[in-house]
Amino acid sequence: MKAKNKYVNRSRISEKKFREIIKYFSLDLNAVQIKELTGLSRQTINKYLTAIRLRILEISLLQSAPLVGQIEVDESYFGARRVRGKRGRGALGKTIVFGLLKRGDKVYTEIVPNCSAATLQSIIRGKTSIDSVIHSDDWKGYNGIVDFGYKKHFRVHHSKNEFARGNAHINGIESFWGYAKIRLVKFKGMNKNMFNLHLKECEFRFNNRKQNLYKILLEMFKKKPLKLS
Repeated sequence: MKAKNKYVNRSRISEKKFREIIKYFSLDLNAVQIKELTGLSRQTINKYLTAIRLRILEISLLQSAPLVGQIEVDESYFGARRVRGKRGRGALGKTIVFGLLKRGDKVYTEIVPNCSAATLQSIIRGKTSIDSVIHSDDWKGYNGIVDFGYKKHFRVHHSKNEFARGNAHINGIESFWGYAKIRLVKFKGMNKNMFNLHLKECEFRFNNRKQNLYKILLEMFKKKPLKLS
């Protein structure tokens, strides 16, 4: 009789094989590499990787405690290259992502429809403590943040080629954007519907960059076994 896999409900693979998948996922190998190393089919690997990413998304949405401290905010654009002649904030065919980063700690990302003040400031107010100090660039969408009661709002003027002024900068969140874009390049031809799963995976990996990802994931699935669709 096949031993029960305590990490996955009604699993068709052994616990040992699932641990292998988690080990290689933790090492950030792609589906083809994991298939070769485990001997499982590409279809099986994709099914498990999607289920893992859905759980990571679920965990991200549940971690709703506001960020407190020195908070950097910024937007970035993912997807097709900018259209020639299209300048300023945004570009046709791109996915807009807004991010907030507590210096030295965690990042939070969210896909947004636009970069208006109403959109960006609503997320800032919902995801950060009023006791925080906000750092941003000079985009007009950040005008008036202090009116909501935040202690301070420091800005760097990217439009004037200013990228840091003492402690005022957004180098941390820009570093995260660089990491995410480099990492997502390997998922060539990604289905747009899968983008948020991969984005949240980048967020999860970044936020746990000093931890043992393999142990974190196994503990996560031990508490609440994975469910395959």
